[in-house]
Amino acid sequence: MKRPTIADIARRAGVSKVAVSYALNDRPGVSETKRVMIKAIAEEIGWRPNSAARALNGALARTVGLTVCRPARILGMEPFFMELISGIESELAARSYALMLQMTADPGQEMEVYRRWWGERRVDGAILVDLRFCDPRVTGLAELGLPAVVVGHPSESGSLVPVWSDDTAAVREAVEYLVALGHRRIARVAGMPELVHTALRDQAFTAACKEMGVTGYTVTHTDYTGEEGARATRRLIGSPSRPTAIVYDNDIMAVAGLSAAQEMRLDVPADLSIVAWDDSPLSRVVRPALTALSRDIPSYGAHAARTLLTLISGEEVTAFEDEAPRLVPRGSTAPPPPPGPGR
Repeated sequence: MKRPTIADIARRAGVSKVAVSYALNDRPGVSETKRVMIKAIAEEIGWRPNSAARALNGALARTVGLTVCRPARILGMEPFFMELISGIESELAARSYALMLQMTADPGQEMEVYRRWWGERRVDGAILVDLRFCDPRVTGLAELGLPAVVVGHPSESGSLVPVWSDDTAAVREAVEYLVALGHRRIARVAGMPELVHTALRDQAFTAACKEMGVTGYTVTHTDYTGEEGARATRRLIGSPSRPTAIVYDNDIMAVAGLSAAQEMRLDVPADLSIVAWDDSPLSRVVRPALTALSRDIPSYGAHAARTLLTLISGEEVTAFEDEAPRLVPRGSTAPPPPPGPGR
């Protein structure tokens, strides 16, 4: 079927294309009766405004951009991003906005995508994720003048508006809980070291373990995949003084770590306790169900989208601190095994 045009409406209504344009844009030049008739015909035949033409006239694109520097196959397996995007979409859809999503290979490509989108007037604003230290995207978006919201800590958001949560408090709660159970050797399987939230969690973990007088160490940082999570777990379990508890930076790695521990004949939680960061359905369907640092990720995404739309509308916005993740104990944590050979 051919896409309905202003010419089709003009033919049906028996008026000029100029009159149709005036009516659809609520401009003077046509009677109210004709305006109502023209709009009714447009609705009947399914006419919608051409976004490219509207952009040329300076109208809003009614689209928000999001780039993610991860392989597409990993994004499909990552519950955090899928839930974050669902929250963003829920808020955008309610305001008749669309989300433009693109995967990239590196942060430099991300900036090129944003430049193209903004130059072609395809987006009205952007949501920045995976914040890095001295992130060139922060200064780049500010220089472009593209309205943008950072999902990340205020310390590295520059002049952009941050939406964030306190990871430090969540790390401390997890360590306190494990220490209260009796654990004295606690490990952390972390994400990518260049990300701000990874470094903040590393620092908080080290500080909490030191303050509570327990041995805490972070293994080689990973790319968040299950393969890396399993590899790190095997290395920890095979160490001369293996930990009695492991905190993982996402649920994919925690589930993979659970599998690796069971393959190596360890009982979870009798021999090893496991805590996952981010609480998705995946954490609850495995056995035992995983103790997790839980937060409402869709709500997190909705807050970021709502903040950006307010910014796009020209209103003043400030940093928004979301609720910190909270610990939800389940079957994967218990007191450590009593001291013995190899322990």
